[in-house]
Amino acid sequence: MNKIALVTGATSGIGEACARKLAIIGYNMIITGRRAERLDALARELSALGVGVITLEFDVRDREAATAAINGLPPEWQEIDVLVNNAGGAWGLEPEYEGNYEDWDTMIDTNIKGLLTMTRLIVPGMVKRDRGHVVNIGSVAGDAAYAGGNVYCATKSAVKALSDGLRIDVAHSSVRVTNIKPGLVETNFSVTRFHGDKERADGVYKGIQPLTGQDIAECVAFAVSAPAHVQVAELLVLATHQASGSVIHRS
Repeated sequence: MNKIALVTGATSGIGEACARKLAIIGYNMIITGRRAERLDALARELSALGVGVITLEFDVRDREAATAAINGLPPEWQEIDVLVNNAGGAWGLEPEYEGNYEDWDTMIDTNIKGLLTMTRLIVPGMVKRDRGHVVNIGSVAGDAAYAGGNVYCATKSAVKALSDGLRIDVAHSSVRVTNIKPGLVETNFSVTRFHGDKERADGVYKGIQPLTGQDIAECVAFAVSAPAHVQVAELLVLATHQASGSVIHRS
């Protein structure tokens, strides 16, 4: 059986692109997300590439549902070789002192606690088998805060710390840990941040050619395809005219 990769948040954007790229390079895929119809459509596409596919519909914020889904995998699908912790997002862009409590909870529960849940469920098996690779999708926002980013930036700083901490914890094994930190990527990210206001979201990408989900998927494939003795610990990926989380040159 081919190696197995699990991608969370695979129904759009970076997660969908990662699932597609990993299938192309030969991984059997477990794809997770909250929208069954999107998962089913992607599963049909990936199956056409000649790989096995399992879909798991759950929200990473729901620890019980995540646990039931992973524990319910067929035995031959439980030896997961690559975990891509992609599920996440940003909600709101208000000053911290005017922030929305629900937005805060959603970001913390998804970007931090959801990542931890999936790590806790899957990495023990990797350590036991002495092989595996965890790829966390962080952000340039985890390196420094920007205006309005406050809680989102804090969650991505946590992803960096959790990636570094996990790398330390598994250093006695052959398990590898990579934190990929994208800059400006044109996905559904900004539509989510602005609660469905597409016109406002489109303004985020005006005057610059942003990264795509496919660009980040290529980085994931690069990291997991490195020789066994090579660990790509961290990868910061920016658009050419982006210098940092807050410095962008627009034409």
